[in-house]
Amino acid sequence: MGMVKVVGLVLHPRRDCGAAIEAITGWASERGVTVLGLPEEVSRIGGCTAEAVGAEELVERAGLLVSLGGDGTMLRTMRLAEGRETPVLGVNVGRLGFLAEVDLAGLGEALSAIDDHRYTVESRTAVRTVLPDGREVSAFNDIALVRVPGHGLAAVGIRVEGRGFVNYAADAVIVSTPTGSTAYSFSAGGPIVSPNVQALIVSAAAAHSSFNRSLVLDPSEEVALDVLPSSGRLAIEVDGIIEGHASPGDALEIRPVPSAAQVIRFGRTSFYERARRKLRVEGSAQAVAYDPADAVVVDNFEQQRYEVLLGGEAVGSLTYARDNAKIDLLDTYVDQAFSGRGLAGRLAAAALADARSRGIAVVATCPYIKRHLVRHPES
Repeated sequence: MGMVKVVGLVLHPRRDCGAAIEAITGWASERGVTVLGLPEEVSRIGGCTAEAVGAEELVERAGLLVSLGGDGTMLRTMRLAEGRETPVLGVNVGRLGFLAEVDLAGLGEALSAIDDHRYTVESRTAVRTVLPDGREVSAFNDIALVRVPGHGLAAVGIRVEGRGFVNYAADAVIVSTPTGSTAYSFSAGGPIVSPNVQALIVSAAAAHSSFNRSLVLDPSEEVALDVLPSSGRLAIEVDGIIEGHASPGDALEIRPVPSAAQVIRFGRTSFYERARRKLRVEGSAQAVAYDPADAVVVDNFEQQRYEVLLGGEAVGSLTYARDNAKIDLLDTYVDQAFSGRGLAGRLAAAALADARSRGIAVVATCPYIKRHLVRHPES
């Protein structure tokens, strides 16, 4: 018997997760593993055999949580698992992110590796605060005080160890974890911080004050955000979701929660490799000699197209129209700067393989796909 007995699923609210769920339930059926899912999520997947349970039961019973989506779905899964030792596996269903570890093609191998305990975990720090209405909330990326249009700037005082350090006037003031250093904090000019570092980063977005530098604090140092009398009404964003509002005179005390979630890693890529690819640290993608073997094809369900990614950026696409019975492959495009690298073929092969896995017919409206099928009749 393997290590995993019960798998819990958390799904992206809109992306098509059907193929990933089929892969998981098929793997689980062969090994006598129970698969659980949230009722409102698994009910929209036709033929899904996962057992529908509430969120509390899901995290109580599952020995492994699998997030199907992008970084937003991973953050939601981590919040569900907060404070537990339950490992979380992120599966990309869409664009590449920082937190997910595998794509659909590697899902079966990843589950077997976890079942054999051939993986490591990366502990992630959370931040927690009590909102003005008394509710306690947690975030794995950041907690931010953000100006509300028409209500003036965010005038926020930063208190460290009980004493005022600096006042920011800005569009937003962000307290982020190392995980969140590549999110809102990064866009505000904050540093990239390894998730292995125990720290909090305080940054101001579009600062109007003379001091606009970020602060990096030790988790043992008490930090609080004071909404100053000159501030407008502010939205309180928790991992990008508005959870409340703050007015002049309110204060948020921010507490770090070390090792609040455990993210599964297989050692195939490092944090720095993911950061380089996602943030394009090396500059323009056209200036970088990416290896075509590193290309990844994802299904951008919202835009109705497959995308081929190099360095985390879409450099080609295959648009489609799909229903339950067929998929019409409409048009293939690859950026001229990346032509001649076999990326169109990668798009075609991925789309045809996806159609086979769904058991649906293929209509080839795209001239390139027609030629591909002639050259590769086995497709």
